Amino acid sequence: MNNEAPSSKLGLQNKNSPGITMNRRHFCKSSLAAAVAATLPACQNDAALLGPLTEVTSDINAVTGNGAEVTLKQAAVQELADSLRGNLLLPGSEAYESARRVLNPSIDKRPALIAQPAGSADVSAAVSFARQENLLVAVKCGGHSTPGKSTCDRGMMIDLSLLRSVRVDPIARTARMAGGSLLGELDHDSMAYGLVTTAGTVSHTGVGGITLGGGFGRLARKYGLSLDNVLAVDIIAADGKFYRASADENPELYWGLRGGGGNFGVATSFEFQLHPMDRNVISGSFIFPLSEARNVMNFLGEYADNAPDELHVGGGVVSNPGEDPIAVIGVVYCGPHDKADAIIAPIRKAGTVVMEEVKSVDYVALQKSGDIDDPRANGIYLKSGFTGKFTSKLVDDLVDSFEVHPDRNTRVVFQQSGGAIGRVASDATAFPHRESKHNMLSFVNWTMGIDPTQHIAYIKQQWKSLQPHTTGFYTNDLFLETQQQIDANYRGNYERLVALKNKYDPTNLFRLNTNVRPTV
Repeated sequence: MNNEAPSSKLGLQNKNSPGITMNRRHFCKSSLAAAVAATLPACQNDAALLGPLTEVTSDINAVTGNGAEVTLKQAAVQELADSLRGNLLLPGSEAYESARRVLNPSIDKRPALIAQPAGSADVSAAVSFARQENLLVAVKCGGHSTPGKSTCDRGMMIDLSLLRSVRVDPIARTARMAGGSLLGELDHDSMAYGLVTTAGTVSHTGVGGITLGGGFGRLARKYGLSLDNVLAVDIIAADGKFYRASADENPELYWGLRGGGGNFGVATSFEFQLHPMDRNVISGSFIFPLSEARNVMNFLGEYADNAPDELHVGGGVVSNPGEDPIAVIGVVYCGPHDKADAIIAPIRKAGTVVMEEVKSVDYVALQKSGDIDDPRANGIYLKSGFTGKFTSKLVDDLVDSFEVHPDRNTRVVFQQSGGAIGRVASDATAFPHRESKHNMLSFVNWTMGIDPTQHIAYIKQQWKSLQPHTTGFYTNDLFLETQQQIDANYRGNYERLVALKNKYDPTNLFRLNTNVRPTV
C-alpha cells in the first residue's frame, strides 16, 4: 500500500500526477476486439477487454520474497492473464512503463509482471498466483509511498488503479470506497452532501496506504485519523480468501488493520463514517524570515498546544533554490467563521510577517491545492518522527542543523496531532502513537539527474540531532529503519499484530510495508 507524499503535508510542494494511460494498440490486437472496445466507455475497455488479450510469449524470470531466483512458466502466467477481468502487464508495453512508476521518481524499479485487478476476484487470483510462486509482492494504490514500498524489482506489483469507486449514503452518513480509490474522489462526493471525513491533504493519495497506516489530515484533530473513521474493511488475505473486518465481523482483524498497514492482505473496500461540515473553511498562511525561525518555532509549539480541535496548525522552515529561506505557519480552521479572526490573530505576533494570506476557501479545492506541486521531477529522501511538546532544545537543534543549499529544496515541517486523535486509547487500534503532538518530517528534494549523495547524507546527519526529540515514527513515512526499530514502533500492540500476521499471512507474502514478521 501506499501513503501520502510528505512534501505536501503543508501544501508546500506537489505537481499533478499524470494519469495511467493504457496502450490500446498493444492489447487490442484483433479488429474484432478493437471494434467491440470502441463501443464501450474507456474504463470498461481497459478493465474488461484488455486484460484477456495479454499474450505471454515466454517464461518470466522473477524473485521470491526472500530474493531467490524463480522462473514463472509461460503457461502459468498466461493462465493468470486469461483469468483476469482486468489487466496483466508485462515489460515492453507502454502501459507497463506507466503503471510501474510511483510518486518518488528516484524509485525506479521494474516488476516482473503487474496485475491490474478490476474487482476482488482479480485480486484473489493475483494474490493466489503470487503465493503459489512465492513471489515478492508490492501493492500500489496511489503510489505515494516515499520509500517505494508500492513497487519492487522482479516481483509482482498489484496495481489497484482500476479498482476505483465511491458511493456516499447521505442518510446513514457513510461512504464506501473501492480499495484503489483516491482521496479526492471521497472529498468530492461526500462534500456534495455537506459531509466529510479525514482524508489527507492531497487529492491523488490512495485510500489504502494512508488509511491502514493512520491517516492524518486537515480535519484529524476534529474527527480523528482516517482509520478512526473506518467502519469496515474488506481484504483479500494471503490465502486468497475474502474477509470483512468490522466491529462485528473478524473484530481482531478490524483492530489490526487500523494501524497495521498492509501486513495482512490487499484492502479491496473501505467503509467510512462521515460527519456534517460547512463546505467552506478558513485557510491561512504566514511567512517569516528564516532569521526569526527560533522565535517562530517556539511560538508555533505553544500556539499549537492551545489550539481548539477545529484548528489544524502546521509549520516549519523551508529553503528553495533561488528563493529566500523562510519560516512558515499554516492553519486550517473548520469551526464557526465568526470566531476565526480571534483564533488566528495571535500568529501575527510570532515575528515579522513578510507575507500573509487568510481567506475562506472551498474545502474540496483546498484538498486539491497541493496537487499541482507534486514533485515528480524531483527525487526525495526523508526522516520523520513523532514529537511531544516543543522544547527549547528541540527548536535550537532544528535551527542550528538547518542548512540552506542552492541545489535542493530543504525543509523541516511539523504536522499537528492532538485533539480527537489523542483521546483514543493507544491500544484501541493498532496505531499506538496517540500521545504525540506533532509529526516532524525532515526531507530534501533534488532535481532528477544530479547525484543526490550529499543531500541524503545531510538529512542522515541532521537527523542525528533531531531523532532524540522523537518517540517513534509514522509507519507511512518509513524510510530504511531497522527491523528492531519497526517492532518497537508498534509498542504494546506488537504481540497482537504478530498473532494476526501468523493467522492471515504466515509466509510474510505482504512484506513491503512496515513489516510485522510472522513467527510460525
